[in-house]
Amino acid sequence: MKLEKSEILKALETITVAGEGKNMVASGAVKNIVTFGDEVIVDLVLSTPALHIRKRAEVDVMKAIHEKVYEKAKVKVNSKVEAPEKPDLKNSIKGKPIPEITNIIAVASGKGGVGKSTVTSNLAVTLAKMGFKVGLLDADIYGPSAPIMFDVERERPLSVKVGDKSKMKPIENYGVKILSIGFFTQPNQAVVWRGPMAAKALNQMIFDAAWGELDFMLLDLPPGTGDIHLSIMQSLPITGAVVVSTPQDVALADARKGVAMFQQDSINVPVLGIIENMAYFTPEELPNNKYYIFGKEGAKHLAEDLDVPFLGEIPLIQSIREAGDAGRPAALQTATAIEKAFEELTKNVVREVVDRNENLPPTEAIKITTMAGCSAVKK
Repeated sequence: MKLEKSEILKALETITVAGEGKNMVASGAVKNIVTFGDEVIVDLVLSTPALHIRKRAEVDVMKAIHEKVYEKAKVKVNSKVEAPEKPDLKNSIKGKPIPEITNIIAVASGKGGVGKSTVTSNLAVTLAKMGFKVGLLDADIYGPSAPIMFDVERERPLSVKVGDKSKMKPIENYGVKILSIGFFTQPNQAVVWRGPMAAKALNQMIFDAAWGELDFMLLDLPPGTGDIHLSIMQSLPITGAVVVSTPQDVALADARKGVAMFQQDSINVPVLGIIENMAYFTPEELPNNKYYIFGKEGAKHLAEDLDVPFLGEIPLIQSIREAGDAGRPAALQTATAIEKAFEELTKNVVREVVDRNENLPPTEAIKITTMAGCSAVKK
């Protein structure tokens, strides 16, 4: 028996491939049909790479020909996938860039209580001490702490004219420009907002603010991996992310998830590295002693496992907590072990930003050059 191509096409029109939306012929999945007597070869090109969909399509072709054309036909199906080319998310700009802001660094943690905001505030003031122009956006909508840590709780952003638009003027202290939802709420007022409301508030603080020229904007993200994180990464071209963790296993498990979030194909924000906070306890009366209360080098080992840079460790020292509560970040204390630790950490962050930016394509290239013992950032 000789099989007719027209009959085979008619049979294949009864098949719809998952994800195509049209029948197999109309969608263009059937690229070629060759018949030799009772033998038929069907060439398929699918846009869906899932193996189970590909195999299902092959089975459906055989079944349709056997049932609707000739039950003893010898059918061979050749299928291949030509999925639509995915954008190179690593080399693309997500969201809208903010004029005059060169690098945007997200500081995240897998869980709360690991000192992410403390690290962010000290990183910010250390960058400012190095001569950078620094901004800090407190993106932790439900638990803002930047106003306390920078001793500006009673401040309120003013409105300033930028061109023909009115914008918020960030509060500034210790050389850092700051915006936080804490400036717009009472100290005892809980922020009970759904995700879209929180995202809208963040967008206003990002795009309706007169940040001016900044070398670095630090984003103090809420703990975990959720809606706020996605909103931020959709709104802004994040240069890179830093993940903060303590050495204990419970925190490390969540830190691993935090790194995984940034490394997802749909997000693909470069992870600049992991910071180990509360690495060890050093009592004031025994400054040379180290007590590994939460475990030893857990975050360092995690960084090695995940093949991301280890940016440094910060000890658990009482004065760091006291400085944060007093509104004067501990890194401002001169000639101390704390200042040295945060300086080393900050230099490592800047180094990773340099390495990251040197590998960007021209459309997104940001260059940092070394000048007078510290780094200067240029577009």
